Amino acid sequence: MKKVLITLAALFFGAYAAWAQTIEPYIPSEQMPDVVKIVPAPPADPSPEFDHDILRYMWGKQQRKDPERLAMAVRDAIWSIDTTLVILGEPFGLEISPEKTPAIYNVLTRGVTTIEVIRFKPKAHYFRIRPFAYFQEPSIFPQDDEWLSGEGSYPSGHTIRAWACALLMAQINPLAAEAVFHRAWLSGESRVISGCHWQSDVDASRPVAGIGYSRLQTSPEFQRDMARAQQEFRRLTSCR
Repeated sequence: MKKVLITLAALFFGAYAAWAQTIEPYIPSEQMPDVVKIVPAPPADPSPEFDHDILRYMWGKQQRKDPERLAMAVRDAIWSIDTTLVILGEPFGLEISPEKTPAIYNVLTRGVTTIEVIRFKPKAHYFRIRPFAYFQEPSIFPQDDEWLSGEGSYPSGHTIRAWACALLMAQINPLAAEAVFHRAWLSGESRVISGCHWQSDVDASRPVAGIGYSRLQTSPEFQRDMARAQQEFRRLTSCR
């Protein structure tokens, strides 16, 4: 079992390195907090907490009957930082792109990349089965079910990404914090609605993102880039 976990961890870190090779993190992954030593293990099966996870899975399936909410969940399922920036950019108040907001785009992409790497160790350590696989049903994104089944469910990478992005956006534009965090919260619920994550996966992911965010604040380079992003935001919104 230990050998399997080591292999899975290597695969996850390898996949991350290949994806993130064009986005340089502010802090190397090996210097980020080990979440396994911080957050509790996911609920055991059976347990009252796992019963709650099952009830929330059933709730999520009911939510799929709402076409608008289903469409949101499908959009939130897209694994792309640029997609996350578009989704959260709406409540943030600016269209974020390398061309229009280079300083903001830089600090958000590098900041999120730095934070979200901390999901790999707990995913490999617990290697929790995903809801759709547990119930032997397809998720709302069935084309991803095969590869998702090979990655642990706890915690939720999508939720960590959305919450990390919201934390950074709120630092740039505090007045948009309520709207940005509300949308990020819905993004986490989308993972339950999709059938790809248990509620306890999502619940753990928000503080996990906060742990990574706190570590990020210790980087002088990040602080310099954040100051530039805040200045850019003020300049772009001063004429409104």
